Amino acid sequence: MPETFLDLGSVTAPSGVLVLGLAGWIDYWPELGRPLAERARAAAAAGGAHLRDGECEAVAVPAAADRPLQVRATVSPSPFDEEPTVATLEIELGLPWPGGPDRSTPVPLGDLPVDRCGMVIGDATGLAAWTGPDDESTDGLADVTYWGRYEEDAHARFGGERIAQYGAAGPYGWLDLPVAEATARASDLTDWQRRHHGKGLAVSVDRHTDHYRFQRAGWHHPLLVGAIEVGGCRVLGLDWDQGDHAVRHHGGRDWGRTYPVVLAATGDGGTVLRWTIPPYDEDEDE
Repeated sequence: MPETFLDLGSVTAPSGVLVLGLAGWIDYWPELGRPLAERARAAAAAGGAHLRDGECEAVAVPAAADRPLQVRATVSPSPFDEEPTVATLEIELGLPWPGGPDRSTPVPLGDLPVDRCGMVIGDATGLAAWTGPDDESTDGLADVTYWGRYEEDAHARFGGERIAQYGAAGPYGWLDLPVAEATARASDLTDWQRRHHGKGLAVSVDRHTDHYRFQRAGWHHPLLVGAIEVGGCRVLGLDWDQGDHAVRHHGGRDWGRTYPVVLAATGDGGTVLRWTIPPYDEDEDE
């Protein structure tokens, strides 16, 4: 029976080089020497390759520069909570199959672990503008959220709205505050908690970095997929449920939890980048 693919949206790659990489490390590439865009161009010129430097990992491939590139996925149930998770991720590259007359054999490019901070799909040059979790807000704004045992007491005192997320009521909080105001509100919540309860309330200030913006864009998607613009390009971010990551992917490459990435032919002679995460095997953890 053929697999059923879900449409996740599209990305653009005006430089002609597409990257699938670990979202938590995209902004670290320049600190390790050559920028990601430079490394990715060389990989794409060779037909595609896996890139790794320290904790930074990505796969870079050539792609059509003049059209949106569709992204889709099949799903399988998570061993953590039975919710759907990505089983196969496919990105249409908009290019003819480069692998010769035999289109039945994919071209291996390497493998990637699942980043607990999510994965990002985007243009290699556009991602040079990416701001990561430790960077400043791109628009001067931030979100404040709070949750926990005493969240109702805090809500009665400070207010805030329920910030709904897929499959959950979500925490209380405020969206799109100036960073200084967000920091002050979080400080008020924390001080109140210490005076009245000591523990039992978690408070978070999330600056509007690109990493956070894709996570927020995916709040209402069952696979936590969010589209944002970075460096003038449409980028897709795929966040990962933390419970599923802990059960299936924790330890990443150091524990052999990496998954193959290939170039594969489509029925009409086109090419896709395919990343396959096999079904969970309990014996692997024994």
